[in-house]
Amino acid sequence: MKKVMTASHVSLMATIVVLVTITAAHAQQTLTYEDLINRMLDLERLAELPAVGERCAQWSSYDRSSQYDPITGRYVHWDANDDGPQFIRREGDWMVLAEMKGPGCIWRIWSALAEKGRVKIYLDDQEQPAIDMPFENYFNGKNPPFDFPYLSYNLGELGCQGQNLYYPIPYQRSCKIVAEPGWGRYYHFVYTTFAPGTKVPTFSISLAEQHRAALQRVNDFFAEKLGEDPAGPRPGRLVEVGDVWLAPGEVASMELEGPRAITAIRGKVRTKDRQDQMQALRKLILRITWDDQPEPAVWCPVGDFFGTAPGENHYRTLVTGMTQDEWYALWYMPFAKRAVIELVNEDTAERQVPYQVEHAPLNRPFEGLGYFHCKWHRGPHPLSEDRWPDWVMLRTEGRGRFCGVMLHVWNPLGGWWGEGDEKFFVDGERFPSTFGTGSEDYFGYAWCHPGLFQRAYHAQTMTEDNKGHQSVLRWHIVDSVPFQTSFEACIEKYFRTEEMGTEYACTACWYLAPGGVDPYKPVPVEDRAAYWLKLHFWKAGGFEILGEPPGLVRTQHMGGFRGGRWKNNDQLWWTDAKPKDQLELSIPVNEKGKFRVSAVLTKARDYGIVQLYLDGQKAGEPIDLYNPEVINTEPIPLGVFELGAGNHVLKVEIVGANPKAIPAYMFGIDYLVFEKVE
Repeated sequence: MKKVMTASHVSLMATIVVLVTITAAHAQQTLTYEDLINRMLDLERLAELPAVGERCAQWSSYDRSSQYDPITGRYVHWDANDDGPQFIRREGDWMVLAEMKGPGCIWRIWSALAEKGRVKIYLDDQEQPAIDMPFENYFNGKNPPFDFPYLSYNLGELGCQGQNLYYPIPYQRSCKIVAEPGWGRYYHFVYTTFAPGTKVPTFSISLAEQHRAALQRVNDFFAEKLGEDPAGPRPGRLVEVGDVWLAPGEVASMELEGPRAITAIRGKVRTKDRQDQMQALRKLILRITWDDQPEPAVWCPVGDFFGTAPGENHYRTLVTGMTQDEWYALWYMPFAKRAVIELVNEDTAERQVPYQVEHAPLNRPFEGLGYFHCKWHRGPHPLSEDRWPDWVMLRTEGRGRFCGVMLHVWNPLGGWWGEGDEKFFVDGERFPSTFGTGSEDYFGYAWCHPGLFQRAYHAQTMTEDNKGHQSVLRWHIVDSVPFQTSFEACIEKYFRTEEMGTEYACTACWYLAPGGVDPYKPVPVEDRAAYWLKLHFWKAGGFEILGEPPGLVRTQHMGGFRGGRWKNNDQLWWTDAKPKDQLELSIPVNEKGKFRVSAVLTKARDYGIVQLYLDGQKAGEPIDLYNPEVINTEPIPLGVFELGAGNHVLKVEIVGANPKAIPAYMFGIDYLVFEKVE
């Protein structure tokens, strides 16, 4: 059933208030420092297809043992995780953290632990550094030229962790960044290399001081005006206002004639309570189709489109937000002939949706612009075994710009879910030009801190202390990633769904030239709503975990330990428990009979002493799992048992620890052996 969304047209022909100066620099080879500052608020520029030679990349402290072997065509140590102390090379007592050829501009600097050691930035082969200060001073919002608290900030002041600087540092020919001992651990430097022939100024303290008013304007906008269109009132802007009721299965639609651009979508969904809200925002779908293309470029559950999930979680960023009064998305979405906006109710209940769609004429021909794409998916995309643990957030082909993701994580067993790096492969790269240091680092915080935060370009909008639901986002505005032929963005997902029940749902946003390949198809409603409620147990190491045991139970990959050979190269691993705690596992037995049962377990210096039970009957004597090295045991006899076909219960009780052991009371089981007794 189709329903046309009706609206009252409000024409706003006001004079432009210039919050962001839309300059001709987009089409020129000369960028002033003010042009670069203005890009921090310029959402229209994202729709411009990149020039040949334009690229965005990142230097970071990722573990250098992760490599691509061009001879074998395979990835080596791809899951390496010693990401803190790495750098390019030493020059005397100094460590080289980054080096780039210009013309270019650093946009983002991040650290998890910036300390008092000095970090120097040398530009354009100058003998004296343009910036020379303790690394921690880059991030406290107090030290010139970075004394703008919404551009330079330590999330520790918000009760979270992570140090961020978003600030343009341009160079014409070259950039080299060095650090002295004591600089800290973990770093990112994100930079754009402009097309050849582009002219940019060389950054200096005096250049920043000359443009202090422009920097202050951006800082103030981030502090006070998030949720407003940063371009200000636009000539010819129209606002479509309405309130639609959608019965189950109903579709409401609106068609706009071009050439124009949607500049804002605002709205809300009326619901009864939190649970009803979480269902509704995944079962209502926003679809937008540009210029009679065969498939919608926007297909996304409504809540995820506004940047958070599940349900309504209040926050503000430059591009998206949810407040008590309204939700907003300010992506600039140009089209040449027409745009068809559809709202689809795949819920079983009627839904009320007040909305507002703002659109305006293009200020340039559509040629050279890309279509806005926004797709929701739960992955995964198939990858070769040597690419583990990569999880694909976006894969696309054509010419365009990557503009970021919102990641919804369901983590039922708790513990840190995000021990994994982001990796961006641009235009067929075999080794990624962006290689990160951890999932939380990509989203701008640190040390898996379960705290909420919100800033202009990134936020953690929901968390349940890392157990349950988490929602994090990062929008690439000044640091959008251009590509000419293809793009793949991955994030490492160390814990498979069958190990810990951990699930990712990703909303990816990007611009793509007409004719580009967007492979994402609609996801059935049963696979996107309340899937977290279906996971009553989780499988680990081939066992089914019963109930909610104390501590943390998951599968541990054992390939890095040389003290044994584990079946399937993994084990069920129980940690964070204490004496008298119990773990129950469901064990399938295929046929009835009498069986001699043995267990193959793991021993290590931090493992405990355990007593096993099978169907409530004591199975063997207490087993001391202490060993100085990590090994797996020979089969340990547990006794002879009469067992029927079906599931049985193996109970593990921690009864203590060897005096030589580190008292962590860990437990690991590889597999059980059932030998039939005639």
